[in-house]
Amino acid sequence: MAAGVLRTVPLAGELTASLISRVAARYGLPTAGVLRLWTCRNSPARHDGGGARTDAEVVLNGAGRQVLSELCRVEPKVLARALPAFTMDDPKISTGREAGVAQARWRAAGTVAGPAAFGCRLCTARRTRQALRAVRYLPRWHRVCLRHGRWLLDADADQPLEHLDVRGAAEVVAAQRRWPGVARRAVRAGVQPEQAFTLAHAVVARWWEQALSWEQEEIWPRRLHQLAGGNAGSRLAWWRIVGRDAAIFPEVVAVAQALLEPAMAEVAWQASGGMKPRARSVDDAFCHRLGERVGRTWLGPELAADHGSPLNGWKGAIVRARRHETGPPGWQEDPWRLKREQQPATMAGQLRVMVAEAQSGGSGTRWRATVPAEQRFRITQLVDEAREQLVELRGVHSGTTAEVARTLLEHLSHSADLIDQALVHTAAAAVTSGVALEEVAQWSRLPAEELASVLALGEGED
Repeated sequence: MAAGVLRTVPLAGELTASLISRVAARYGLPTAGVLRLWTCRNSPARHDGGGARTDAEVVLNGAGRQVLSELCRVEPKVLARALPAFTMDDPKISTGREAGVAQARWRAAGTVAGPAAFGCRLCTARRTRQALRAVRYLPRWHRVCLRHGRWLLDADADQPLEHLDVRGAAEVVAAQRRWPGVARRAVRAGVQPEQAFTLAHAVVARWWEQALSWEQEEIWPRRLHQLAGGNAGSRLAWWRIVGRDAAIFPEVVAVAQALLEPAMAEVAWQASGGMKPRARSVDDAFCHRLGERVGRTWLGPELAADHGSPLNGWKGAIVRARRHETGPPGWQEDPWRLKREQQPATMAGQLRVMVAEAQSGGSGTRWRATVPAEQRFRITQLVDEAREQLVELRGVHSGTTAEVARTLLEHLSHSADLIDQALVHTAAAAVTSGVALEEVAQWSRLPAEELASVLALGEGED
């Protein structure tokens, strides 16, 4: 079957591999049978359990593209407009003596044209008259099918669902309708919409992990149960992974919109102390304002206590720019730059971890779920102060021996005192949270009896 009899139209943004699967189904053939029309130079990526990943993509050479065009009875230029991977070249199959043979190479969709998600089957049936599974390149800010009220899930994870029903979560649908306006605001501000969304998504995904310890949080649990069909039940941990991106979507859009507003940048500047820097406090005005923007007036202290949030990078860049501070040579200050280590784990990655932990029997409570925000804030503050003392010692090696020694020893002594306080605060938090005193003593390199005495005397309290 080199040329098709039936016409199979592509979907906008569809994976080439997805179109081939639909062509096979249209002829009542297995996908593997149709793939024999191309010489495949490798195999598709597979899950740990052995099944092929749904986001597996194929890249074709010139001869291979012509075969697909004839098979679908669709002009190559139409396929090129619809399929992001259709015109992608791979030197291993597009050059050499066998370049004239129809060839294909398997790739992961994420390395070709970005994240892949399941298409809405109802929309696919309406467009193609085939109620079949389709996989499309869809960014995370375009995952709601507004026509049918569905959140379209990532296609790279080993789980059975293709979508979540968001008809009962009107705020998720409303956020999808608001996003184009936020994207236009980003463009006007000289920011790529993708950057704005990515940063906001990282910020809110971090909140999602911390929310297990937020006693006042009521919005997300209710929304997650709605996404789970009414009640997540005994599979709450699984639903927290699968439903995260849909559940946090309204807050992601709200945070992106807030960070794009000049007024919020001004609040961040004033909260930092302006040209007279001051340490952040639990009543930080910027954190309080951002909590209000996501409908949580109580959230400010929690955000202020989190010194590792991507939000701090955004604020720091804004403040440094206004203070005309420069970074290291070659460093480009960009408030919207997200560090690799701050990127949130994907659904696929989290599900793999869950399976691994279940197989190993691993368990345990999380630090943020058991240690109050104020206590975490104080520990981080002590460590930051110690770091500042040590940074000031860089280059302090000129002057008389007495002057250099005095400067070094005073700063080192102060840093050591701050670290000692942080150590005791951390040990107290761990013991209070249920960690065995003997283990905490071992980690802190203190005799258990001495640590117990220090904690009993309240040495960790200010």
